Amino acid sequence: QVQLVESGGGLVQPGGSLRLSCAASGFTFSNYAMSWYRQAPGKERELVAIISATGRNTNYANSVKGRFTISRDNTKNTAYLQMNSLKSEDTAVYYCVKRAAWVAPTRDDLWGQGTQVTVSS
Repeated sequence: QVQLVESGGGLVQPGGSLRLSCAASGFTFSNYAMSWYRQAPGKERELVAIISATGRNTNYANSVKGRFTISRDNTKNTAYLQMNSLKSEDTAVYYCVKRAAWVAPTRDDLWGQGTQVTVSS
């Protein structure tokens, strides 16, 4: 089956760090850009970061630049989101998404189930 399974979410204090993992299966992982989205209560979903198929190109939301790092290991079919200096406004459900196209999300994108990240003291 084609699927993405996120892990690594949880409760962390402000200023802390967390690393999310996304295990991919059922498709050729190295052929696709991977991304992380998040959705907080009462807010629209937001693209957090995206990484090209090779891992050479990345883009980040301005709100996370300098704090978050997206990466991937194509030998392990896994994408990661390293989150440092976490703030309360980072609290959201984080989703791993396989992008069908680099330029924009489409209905053909594949979404994981999501993992909750809560930043609170």
